[in-house]
Amino acid sequence: MPRSSDKTRVVATAVLLGAALAGCSDIYYDRRETVTFAAANAIAAAQATQTVDPWPPASANRNIPGHGVRVAGAIERYRTGQIIQPKGTGTSSVNYAPQQTQQGGGGTSVGGGGAPPPK
Repeated sequence: MPRSSDKTRVVATAVLLGAALAGCSDIYYDRRETVTFAAANAIAAAQATQTVDPWPPASANRNIPGHGVRVAGAIERYRTGQIIQPKGTGTSSVNYAPQQTQQGGGGTSVGGGGAPPPK
């Protein structure tokens, strides 16, 4: 079992080592009044902080144009489940029709899917 003087020596060494390493800290350099080291824009930061309304005046315009009858019809179709599927949403300028498969005959079609074409 270590003696009291050995414990004191270990604690003193740890304290001295901690104090020596604390001198190498860069905490002092982190305590700046600028946003970053090279910023030098404390005045601009203060102005931005104290701005009353930073939004542009046009953002307060709540009169967004819209076609009320058309929107009401779309909402009603959505509510009743009669949604009109969009057509021509691809990137091609050619409107391709879904490929028709022959049903019956016992064989599989060229595509091999066997599923009915989408409606």
